[in-house]
Amino acid sequence: MTELLKILQKIEERINYLIQIKDFTNWGNLFGFQETCTKLKQNPYEYHEKQFQTEIRKLDESISFLEERAEEQLTPMERVRIVRTVERFSLKDILENVYEDYTELGGQEEANIDPAMVCAKATIVRKIKNKPYTASVMVIGQETGHGEEFRNGGSCRPEGNEKALRYMKVAETEGIPIHFYVFTPGSFPIEEYPGAAQQIARNIYTMTKLRVPIVSLISEGGSGGAEAIGLSDFRLMCSHGYYSVISPEGAAAIEGKIREGEKVPKELIEVCAERLKLTAYDNRNMGTIDAIVKEPQLGARHDDFAFFAQVRSEITRATDRVVLDCKSFKAFRDWENKRRKKKTERKDLAVDVPWDLNQDEQRRLLALRSKKYREMAMFGFGGHPDPTETFFKQFQEKSEKMYYNLRYDVVKNSHRQVKKILRDVSGEGSVLLKKLTSPLNTVKDYFSKDSESKVPRQITFNAAAPTTYLTQDPLELTDSYTSPLANEDRTVSCPNSGTHGCKDLWIPDLYGEFGGVCENCGHHFPLEHQWYLSNIFDPNSIFYFATDISSGNPLGYTGFDERLKQAKKKTGRNSGNLSFVASIMDINIVVSMLYQDFRSGTVGSAEGEKFVQACELAKRKKRPLLSYVHTTGGIRIQEGTLGVTQMPKCTMAVREYIDAGGLYIVVYDNNSYAGPVASFLGCSPYQFAIRSSRVGFAGPRVIRETTGTEIPPDYHSARNALKRGHIQGIWDRRDFRRNLHKSLMTMGSPSLYYR
Repeated sequence: MTELLKILQKIEERINYLIQIKDFTNWGNLFGFQETCTKLKQNPYEYHEKQFQTEIRKLDESISFLEERAEEQLTPMERVRIVRTVERFSLKDILENVYEDYTELGGQEEANIDPAMVCAKATIVRKIKNKPYTASVMVIGQETGHGEEFRNGGSCRPEGNEKALRYMKVAETEGIPIHFYVFTPGSFPIEEYPGAAQQIARNIYTMTKLRVPIVSLISEGGSGGAEAIGLSDFRLMCSHGYYSVISPEGAAAIEGKIREGEKVPKELIEVCAERLKLTAYDNRNMGTIDAIVKEPQLGARHDDFAFFAQVRSEITRATDRVVLDCKSFKAFRDWENKRRKKKTERKDLAVDVPWDLNQDEQRRLLALRSKKYREMAMFGFGGHPDPTETFFKQFQEKSEKMYYNLRYDVVKNSHRQVKKILRDVSGEGSVLLKKLTSPLNTVKDYFSKDSESKVPRQITFNAAAPTTYLTQDPLELTDSYTSPLANEDRTVSCPNSGTHGCKDLWIPDLYGEFGGVCENCGHHFPLEHQWYLSNIFDPNSIFYFATDISSGNPLGYTGFDERLKQAKKKTGRNSGNLSFVASIMDINIVVSMLYQDFRSGTVGSAEGEKFVQACELAKRKKRPLLSYVHTTGGIRIQEGTLGVTQMPKCTMAVREYIDAGGLYIVVYDNNSYAGPVASFLGCSPYQFAIRSSRVGFAGPRVIRETTGTEIPPDYHSARNALKRGHIQGIWDRRDFRRNLHKSLMTMGSPSLYYR
């Protein structure tokens, strides 16, 4: 009877698990089966043993049938619930069952610095021709800590992501592969130093060029939190996991325009989960992951040891594949790849291939990683050139690269070296000559002084020369555009009038000569992006490029085609990113501008592609790159993970541009939040904000709903961003042109083309 009661308890756990997946509904009479379990547990001795056994068998068969039907009909939202259940396996289970041994780094349990992030030095056994080979790896991932409050459900604070970054660098120093495990609904949204957005940006920036193989496994991948340890050479995903730009509940709140405190309809959550294309199979079809690790029915749990054996096999095989693609011996690579493609051959390596890489192999690894992310989400936008245009474009780019390399790297560098040698020689020669001629000069000075004392001093005065020279400051705003807001004949009150005693402002003056700035306190009223285009750059110097690239609806998100059509009609442009070349005091620069009018400056595949092309153009022509953020609302949720992958894709392009000696400047304005700030914007060494702008990782509502904390009104202010070290300075809008020119002249490498 005792054994039968244990079986009954297992059946009850399966029923409860199904109830969680079905969102506590009476699907398939689950409540009835639950009640039957309760009766059997309460009165087991009222039945004969055979009768009790029969009842349990019937119950087991019924639940098995329901489990099979549930697996066949799993919806995206049900997969999300599977990941969130307490029975789900976690990183601790992976460490204990996949790896032979491990040592947790940075403290343990609640004594750890941010226990939500676990870093461990581990060993794993690879079997090659049935022989065991032990290899060291660095394991980094979020620990959800089911039932452990200090784990914060896998939502890492900035210090947790900083810890992950520290041990990434340790792995790089030791030359061992990194295995990332993504178990997070998203990062904890706080701005205190180093700040959630800034730390994620630093992590992504570093991962782009880590010189060791990187493999990741995604179980729960929530937006920026996943990207903090998500960039890798090969990405695996659990078959019942999810990887998404936002939670289904968050998407439903946005789509349904749900006010704070109101309940989001369950039906809308289900619909949004479907639209977001967040399952493993959706992500594989989109190319945002490389392979799927098959889980048992209704998802793997703590005690699914066969699944852990499969994870070990898949993670080692993926690492072998990354290493193999980088190996210097090309003939061996080709033979091994052909062998593994045959269905009759083993997929494991036939010979031992060490996981350490030499310098040539590291360069090949970085080149393949760059290519991988450059080609991501290329089908997510319109405006691709035809083959003929592509050929001429490639020819033009190669010609430009050759010309600018010759002009600046060869001719100008040679000229600079010659000047340096002449300067050094002339300096040393002048010292030597001075020593030789010093006695003669002393005698000459003596006689010259004696003769000058006998001649009266002549004073000349040029009456024709003007005493003052008046000219317009070329760094003043060009004043060639006035905001349409200036047409209203009324006054407006400054938000700081209560504390600073500001007088009411007449709108024609405020949006005219005042440039949208209160003359008394300096508060900046929002201005349209056209004001900046016309007032900051030299007149007639703006030339747009990549204008054919058009935002699309790659996921077929219901109703989004019409919204895109309206945005294109409203702005007369194809995307939310304006990419152009311009000049400041005849210094040519490349500009990428995210602006408010097109879908609130959100970033999707088209915007990311235009940013990457801006980086490539600036790198090719050796020009400074300015990213002016008029406004950005983050990653466009309607593009799902195609939008999320713009974070590593664009950061990769920026890293390669900066490594080539480029000067990258970011200027924030109005509201700048979320994914872009946590990646390709936040990684810039030179970040500035226009006064009265707001910069951060998550908005006030998201912070309240996520943390339960009420933040102060100035939490995301430019002044607080400066205090936290997020930005390097605050600019007055009226001095934008002057400060930008100063930055171009004083920041970056002394080898920039215009110096």
